[in-house]
Amino acid sequence: MDTTNTDREKYDALCGYTLAHRDPAFVHQHVVDAYVAQRATEHTKAIQLAFSLVGLYLHVERRFTGRQVQRAHMQLARRERAFPSIVVPAGRGSVDVADVMAAAAGPERDAAIDAWCAAVWDAYRENGPAVIEYLRRNGVF
Repeated sequence: MDTTNTDREKYDALCGYTLAHRDPAFVHQHVVDAYVAQRATEHTKAIQLAFSLVGLYLHVERRFTGRQVQRAHMQLARRERAFPSIVVPAGRGSVDVADVMAAAAGPERDAAIDAWCAAVWDAYRENGPAVIEYLRRNGVF
């Protein structure tokens, strides 16, 4: 996984692509969630990591759109501040932002975003029960 400035430039370019995307599903949310979770360090704020995993879980496991994930984030932001304890895995997915940007813009890149989300969520899967309990405790479902 590339962690150079080039990686950040690719992320910024991907954000430009998703923010200009005309799909009301708001795919940009998935990009933010995958990037945060994949790049998490000991300096990542608990809220950032918790919300990114919530977003990945809701998208990958529950098929939420980015807009639906965004609404869940807003609901959670109005609730408790006790975030789930997350175990950050050493490996965080075999797909990264460079792979997504290597895909042609349009349906191919959008599918690559979904594959990226799935790969990152799969790496964090052991945290699933904590994420689900957090969502239930806060009335998301």
